[in-house]
Amino acid sequence: MARKVKKSEEEGELKTEEGKQIFEQVLRIAKQRGFFVPACMLYEPIAGFFDYLHLGTLLKQKLEWFWRKYWIKQEGFYEISGCVVMKEPVFLASGHLKNFNDPLVQCKSCKTLYRADKLIHDLLQIDVSEKDLASINELIRKKQLKCPKCNSLLGEARLFNLMLQVNVGPLNQETCYLRPETCQSIFVDFAQLYYIKPRLPLGIAQIGKAFRNEISPRNALLRLREFTQAEIEIFFDPEQREHEKFNSIKDKTLLLWEDSLKPIKAVDLAKEIGQFITYYLARTQEFFFQLGFTEQEIRLRKLSQNEKPFYATYAWDLELKTPLGWIEVVALHYRSNYDLLSHSKQSKKDLTVHVNGKKFIPHVFEISQGIDRTLFCLMLTQLKQKENWTYFNFKPWIAPYQVAILPLLKRDHAIKAREIFEQLTELNEFIEFNAYLDETGSIGKRYARADEIGVPFCITIDQETLTNQTVTLRERNSGEQKRIKLIKLNQILIELIKGKIKWQELKVD
Repeated sequence: MARKVKKSEEEGELKTEEGKQIFEQVLRIAKQRGFFVPACMLYEPIAGFFDYLHLGTLLKQKLEWFWRKYWIKQEGFYEISGCVVMKEPVFLASGHLKNFNDPLVQCKSCKTLYRADKLIHDLLQIDVSEKDLASINELIRKKQLKCPKCNSLLGEARLFNLMLQVNVGPLNQETCYLRPETCQSIFVDFAQLYYIKPRLPLGIAQIGKAFRNEISPRNALLRLREFTQAEIEIFFDPEQREHEKFNSIKDKTLLLWEDSLKPIKAVDLAKEIGQFITYYLARTQEFFFQLGFTEQEIRLRKLSQNEKPFYATYAWDLELKTPLGWIEVVALHYRSNYDLLSHSKQSKKDLTVHVNGKKFIPHVFEISQGIDRTLFCLMLTQLKQKENWTYFNFKPWIAPYQVAILPLLKRDHAIKAREIFEQLTELNEFIEFNAYLDETGSIGKRYARADEIGVPFCITIDQETLTNQTVTLRERNSGEQKRIKLIKLNQILIELIKGKIKWQELKVD
C-alpha cells in the first residue's frame, strides 16, 4: 500500500505562467543573495538536498525561534533533541518498514522514474493509494500509460521503501535507519519523561532533521530527502475533552475546508470534537497569521477517510496558498494510542500510566510542521514586485536582518557607521535582532540589495549625522525616509520591529 495521495498534492506543479515566474525569481534571489543552494554544488548536486547559506540560516533560525517561543514557552511543553539514527525495532513498531513504501515505475525508453500512484492520479484523476501493486500494474497496462517526458510506454511498477538504512559498527552488525520523522524519538522517550514529570496532558516537542529517500524530490524546499521537522506530541487522557485555556480562543473563527471553505467558530467546533483538539487547531492557525499569512492564504483542510493515516481518528492539514497552489505545511493528527501501544508490544515494556485511579495508555494529538516548507512558502508569498523594484515583505521581526547600516561615503562616514552598529547590538537584549554594514556601491544599489533580501529598515549615515547626531531611517515597503535622533534610534527600532508602532504612526521631532 502506498502513501495516500492527498488532494493537496497539486503542489509544485507550476500551473500558471505567473506562478512559474515567481518560483524562478525566488530561486534566483535564493542563490544570488545567499538563502539556499543545492548541496554539493562544487560537484554534481544530488536531488533533494540543500544547503542554507547565511541569509537562509538566519531566516530559518528566526522561524525556529518563533516556533519555540510560541509553542514551548507559551504552552509549557518540554523540548528534547533525539538522535537521527534509530534501531530497526523502532520502525518495526511504527510500521515504517512494512508500510512506508511508494510504488515506483520507470519509463522503458528514457529511464525516468516516477511515483506510480502520483502519476496515475495526475494523468487519470484516479486514487490508487489503497490499491495493491497488481492493481496498479493492471491499470498501467490497461490504460497504456506513457511517460510524460518522452511519451514512451512505462515499465512495471514495484514497491520502493523510503527509509534510509545505516549499518552501524565496525562489522556493520547493527541495522539502523535515519529517522523518517522526528516523532518516533518522542514516543520512545515518553516513559522516561513521564517518570520525571508524571502529569497529563504532557506536551513533548522537538525540532530536528528527518530523512526520506523520495523517488522524485522536486520544487526546491517542498519535497526533500533531508528536511527539518518541528513536531509536538501531546499525550493526554482520552476522556479529556476540555482545555484550561480554551476561553482564550473560543471566539476565533477556524478556516475549515471540506471541499469548500466552511468557517466555524471555535466554540461551535468544540461541541463536535471537544475543546482539547479545537484549542490546538486554533493555535496552529494563529501561528501562521502571526507569520504574516492572510485569511485567503490559510485553510485547515479536514482529510477524507481515504486520505487520513490509518492510525488517525481525526486528521487535518494546515495548507498555505502560494503561487504553486495549496501547500501542506502542518499535519494535525489525533493518533489515539496507536504509537505507544505499538512500542509497548514491540519492546515488551509497559507504557500504561495511572491517573486518578485509572490505568491506560495515553492518547496523542500531533502537530507536525515542516520548517523548510514553511520557510519556502513564506518566501513565495512575501515576494513583491513593482516595476523594477523587488522585495520580500517579511514581518520585521522574522526578516534575516532587521537593519542595514549604510554610510553614505565610506571615507567620511564609516567610523560613525561602525559606532552605530555597536550601539545597535544592545537591541539583542530586547528582541531577536541582526544588523549588517554595507559600504560598497551607490546608496541606491545598497537600498535595492537590502530590499531584495527583505530588510525592513535601512539607516543611512551622512554629513548631518556627524554634525547633529541624527540618521536617516528608511522603511522598505514604502521607500519613505525619516530623520531620527541617534539617542532615540534603539527605542524606535524596538517598537517598529515588535509592531508596537507602525511606520505611518512614527512621529519625529
